Amino acid sequence: MNKYENDLTHIRQMMERSSTFISLSGLSGVGAGLVAIVGCLLTFYILGQHNIDYFDGKPNYYSYQVLWQLASVAIVTLVLALMSGIYFTAKKSKKLGHPLWSAATKNTIKAAAIPLVTGGLFCIIVTLHHLFYLVAPCMLIFYGLALVSASKYTQSDVFWLGMFELALGLFAAVFVGYGLIFWGIGFGVLHIVYGVWMYQKYK
Repeated sequence: MNKYENDLTHIRQMMERSSTFISLSGLSGVGAGLVAIVGCLLTFYILGQHNIDYFDGKPNYYSYQVLWQLASVAIVTLVLALMSGIYFTAKKSKKLGHPLWSAATKNTIKAAAIPLVTGGLFCIIVTLHHLFYLVAPCMLIFYGLALVSASKYTQSDVFWLGMFELALGLFAAVFVGYGLIFWGIGFGVLHIVYGVWMYQKYK
């Protein structure tokens, strides 16, 4: 009887591995969160250097120099966060003996891609209209939607992270002028808390 139970357990685990991306590392969340906090602080520093009051909640017309500096920080932050995620997830996949690129990985990326791409384009449009105070709320909201969508193919904890990101995005849209603070909490603090939780739960 135990043999059949063990076989059923093994089959169930194989099915879960093939349909669910379970190699997502908690350390990737911690790494992304730390990078986001540094990026947030750099953004405040750049705005301060140009005597820009981000918290006034009004449409501002930033110079091309400011826009280039902010875009550079955003790009570097994104690249470093992605590199952190890929590195730690690949390391965990190798440890578990799972392939990093699988059907589950593809499904996870596809589920997250539409909200992320749409959100990225929308943020560009908002920026072109000089509504910079809406960029942070939009990023949080679309990122939250991406996580909720992708959670069907990975750990269920991702769903709740997405819901928290959505809530922060909506709060940021209400409390205009404090979006960057909410952004730092969402992409920085929440990622670190989530990463530590995931690491302790699935280590």
